[in-house]
Amino acid sequence: MKSFRYRLLDVFTNVPFGGNPLAVFTDAHGLGDATMQSIARELNLSETSFVLPPRASAHHYVVRTFTPLTELSTGGLPTIGTAYALALEERLRRESAKQRVVFEEQTGPISVTMESPMLTMQQPLPTFGSVFAEREAVAAMLGLDTSSLPTGMPVQSVSCGVPYLLVPLVNLEAMERIRFRSDIWERVLARSANPHVLAFSLQCRYEGSSAHCRVFAPGLGVHEDPATATAAGPLVSYFAHWGLLGAEAKVAFVCEQGIEMGRPSFVHVLLERDADRVTSLRVGGQCVAVGQGEFQLDV
Repeated sequence: MKSFRYRLLDVFTNVPFGGNPLAVFTDAHGLGDATMQSIARELNLSETSFVLPPRASAHHYVVRTFTPLTELSTGGLPTIGTAYALALEERLRRESAKQRVVFEEQTGPISVTMESPMLTMQQPLPTFGSVFAEREAVAAMLGLDTSSLPTGMPVQSVSCGVPYLLVPLVNLEAMERIRFRSDIWERVLARSANPHVLAFSLQCRYEGSSAHCRVFAPGLGVHEDPATATAAGPLVSYFAHWGLLGAEAKVAFVCEQGIEMGRPSFVHVLLERDADRVTSLRVGGQCVAVGQGEFQLDV
């Protein structure tokens, strides 16, 4: 039997039991694909990450991430949380005045910068899908009627590596009334190019937040996610695309999420642009260590 230890973190929060829980296996050498998937299913968190030796000397580690149902090609939560877990174990090289780590992920190398208390990472630039015309079906999927969707703000697919269907709602009251209908999702979105859903409102619960968000990803085995960095970049890019951010070349944006789940989370986004073209996206947040665990496996 071999021991595999993991750290349990809350990511995108500065208090225990907020944010999104993540398990990080800081030395997963010896674990196969099927075993990693089984561990993620056993822990049943939104995401579980596994750290492996790098393939290229210029990188620090390979990071693989699994939901309860599948492996992800990349993700903001596991990338930032994994960097924090490795920093706790003092396994990161120091570069100049800051700490910076480069992970190998399926989409390519991803760098994370750690400047206490914030960790940030570069996110791929956005790609915009078509406007989704079936607003009545989308509203029904959320357990709402079409009056909860504001006029003048389209339902649209946007991706910064992971595609989301962005659904604007009129206010916080509509956000709180969401009762996600998996049966309607199965008919409307499950087999589409954008199966994950991000509902948002410009009304916020917390001072300093820019948008209130809820994310549903049943295709990944996650009914509702308390914090989703891969959705934050697309949301801010959507705002930029539709002229909702003003004219500044650099925009700082905060997505609050997880409120209805009792896990308040705050994902920070820094967007840079040249006229109407997004040139850079960084997402980040804080992390809190809440526990450790161990699997004894015959591998």
